[in-house]
Amino acid sequence: MANGATDNQGDYSVQPYRGPKLPNVPEDLVLTDVMNLECDERLWVPQAKDVWFRPLCFNVSHGYFVNILRVRTSGILSRHRHTGPVHATVLRGRWHYLEHPWWAEEGGYAFEPPGDIHTLEVPEGVTEMYTLFHVTGAYIYVDVDGGPMGMEDVFSKLEAARKHYEQVGLGADFADQFAR
Repeated sequence: MANGATDNQGDYSVQPYRGPKLPNVPEDLVLTDVMNLECDERLWVPQAKDVWFRPLCFNVSHGYFVNILRVRTSGILSRHRHTGPVHATVLRGRWHYLEHPWWAEEGGYAFEPPGDIHTLEVPEGVTEMYTLFHVTGAYIYVDVDGGPMGMEDVFSKLEAARKHYEQVGLGADFADQFAR
């Protein structure tokens, strides 16, 4: 309701909340210019050859992370299983899973349910792929029969970011600004 009008939901007047801050509520995490994909190269954490991620949020208390994945090669990126849901928004380029008929294309959104196993491929002709991922739980990297080969979660991503930022001169604690 406009202009301070009220209804059964409460007072919506143009003034901030005056009450006490609730206990144990962390500070908001607000990042600017995250869609600038040509940002300072030091912000991109190497993940594999021609693959990097830019962290936006490491939520260690809820077991999820949000990042932008940058891939500058075509071919198979990984085969993995999700232990939790994944949300993906394609910012540039396209990719798909060998096990599914759909394509994730620029401007598109995909929801991946927990337990799904799939093989991510960036097709020939795509020189750059950027996708914003919100990943809850872990990726379990698997072989073609589903046997586990490795794992990645919010804690391993945070540790990789700390190590990278230390190496590029930003300091390991630079990564901590993304942790909640």
